[in-house]
Amino acid sequence: MGLPIPNTDCKIVDIDDGITEMDIHEPGELIVKGPQVMQGYWNREEDTAHTLKNGWLYTGDIAYMDKEGYCFIVSRKKDVIIAGGYNIYPRDVEEMIYAHPDVQEVVVAGIPHEYRGETVKAYIVLKEGAQIAEEEIVSFCSKRLAKYKIPTAVEFRKALPKTTVGKILRRKLIEEESKGGTLHSQSSNKRLSL
Repeated sequence: MGLPIPNTDCKIVDIDDGITEMDIHEPGELIVKGPQVMQGYWNREEDTAHTLKNGWLYTGDIAYMDKEGYCFIVSRKKDVIIAGGYNIYPRDVEEMIYAHPDVQEVVVAGIPHEYRGETVKAYIVLKEGAQIAEEEIVSFCSKRLAKYKIPTAVEFRKALPKTTVGKILRRKLIEEESKGGTLHSQSSNKRLSL
């Protein structure tokens, strides 16, 4: 993202309490304050109260700041997976899976888990001609990620749902999951135990 524009303050605060400032390179919610920040949502007082607090705009972006004051976006607050008390940023897991030579596209999301609250599920499109098993993805991740970040469910798809400009619709996958399955008959969906 970069440096804030002049006359704009920004802070990275704890995701849970929204007040405690995070240390350098520690992710939290990005909040901003300045003359260009909106005054509220038209006729939506509840949304305004949730987003604007004491003059600060709570962006919903998870970011960290370096020692020079540059901000780096990590994820969206609504996309954070909370598994067994850990905050998992989808981008961290996706970047590792993208490093696999057979992966064309990937998106991860939190799905309900009986004991952990949520667990990581990876939705993957393989490169043309590639054939790998779910266990290979899990093994690949286990060498590169903390145990709590490793996907416990992997689903291979021919395509991922996208917007008209090509952005992957993570929420659509979560909605499909909440309906008890996927809408794609050409997918492999297998739960894995670690």
